[in-house]
Amino acid sequence: MDKRFYLRNTDYLNQRRPKATALGYDPEHDEAPKVLASGEGLIAEQIIAIAKANGIPIREDPILAEALSKVDIGQAIPPELYPLVAEVLAYIYRLQHRTI
Repeated sequence: MDKRFYLRNTDYLNQRRPKATALGYDPEHDEAPKVLASGEGLIAEQIIAIAKANGIPIREDPILAEALSKVDIGQAIPPELYPLVAEVLAYIYRLQHRTI
């Protein structure tokens, strides 16, 4: 199953422009999650708007968003980010399987 999720950095005290990174992961085809889109300022706002419009989970994580902003679009995340991204995937899993 294809998983898509977005990370954003809205830490306006340390930077003036928000950053957002879209990740996708298909465990049947991908060895690791890949960067689907990344940007700051207006591009970040567009990435976030697209995620919201499509019901795609958004997680605010300034440190991870900053690290992912350095990964090229289309590239898999580096192994040193696996633990942090695994936390995001677990968060999304919990959101999607929450019972009321």
